[in-house]
Amino acid sequence: MGDGEEEVPTILLRDKHIEYILSLQDKQDSPEMLFADHRRLSGVYWAVSALDLLGARDRLEKEAILDYVMSCYREEEGGFGGHVDQDAHILYTLSALQVLVMYDALDRVDVDAVSRFVGSLQQPDGSFIGSPTSPEVDTRFSYCALLSVTLLNRRSVLDLSAAGAFLASCTNFDGGYGCIPDAESHAGQIFCVLAALALLGTPTPPAAAQLCEWLASRQLPCGGLNGRPDKKEDVCYSWWVVASLSMLGRVGWIDATALQRFVLGCQDPDAGGVADRVGDLPDVFHTFFGLAALDLLGVGGLGGSGGGVDPVFALPRQVVARLPAARDLGWGEDGRAPESGSKAPTATAAVPPMPAA
Repeated sequence: MGDGEEEVPTILLRDKHIEYILSLQDKQDSPEMLFADHRRLSGVYWAVSALDLLGARDRLEKEAILDYVMSCYREEEGGFGGHVDQDAHILYTLSALQVLVMYDALDRVDVDAVSRFVGSLQQPDGSFIGSPTSPEVDTRFSYCALLSVTLLNRRSVLDLSAAGAFLASCTNFDGGYGCIPDAESHAGQIFCVLAALALLGTPTPPAAAQLCEWLASRQLPCGGLNGRPDKKEDVCYSWWVVASLSMLGRVGWIDATALQRFVLGCQDPDAGGVADRVGDLPDVFHTFFGLAALDLLGVGGLGGSGGGVDPVFALPRQVVARLPAARDLGWGEDGRAPESGSKAPTATAAVPPMPAA
């Protein structure tokens, strides 16, 4: 895209993005794809989800996608690895389940075995490790575990009360959340905790107003968002922050027009795809999360036949609508979250004003 001084896109390059994502199928042995082998299954989720938002999921070969997902299943463990013959991990188990649910293909997996795998990762204090071979605890894993058992409709395998108590223990003085208690607040962790709380039926944290101010302050003069103070803007935080504000009904606390302009400017006008920031190379991770953020902001040309993305499940609303556990939690027949009923408010919608500085 040049050195960042060239004219940048100002409209959604839908067809370019479709061709970019489809082209990744022909680059499986390229250096950049091999470098990402450890998380290739998540890459499939990002690609399928992005194409769904673009109304082009049918351009992918369904059976080829499902065959690859199931090739990452570790029967002896009950979970999925990031690629074939890799150890099972909760991150990639969730990605696999999200893809299977999108294709209405959960019947291809042993639901009870996967549920046992997820349940085995919960620790006595309610936290979760990512895999049986690693002691690392992270609020990301809490979200992944809660969403996994919700997709499987096997929530009873977890101690939900303990899970909620651990998340509460990660609350910081600024209203945000870190990966563990007393860790620095981070937009990605905040999304994970808010979404996990929503899956527990407690979507509004006690310090919601303070948290919304912290999230709104992530916006920089360029319009983009960072993940924590004194860091650069990055397209992926458009999703983590906007989805979080969407769950809290406060998307209007950021300048949505400026953010849209930033994300659209990170599109590659030649090859398609979205980069982390203007002038960098695109990748499927930033492409999906950039498009998902634009969808939550109400940008036209997105949503496809799936009705747009749900900020908690990170799945098409029409997919969420058919999940029994989602309906039990209050999601409507249209896939809308409890107390929602419409797309998240934008900068022009009537939302409570942000407190004056």
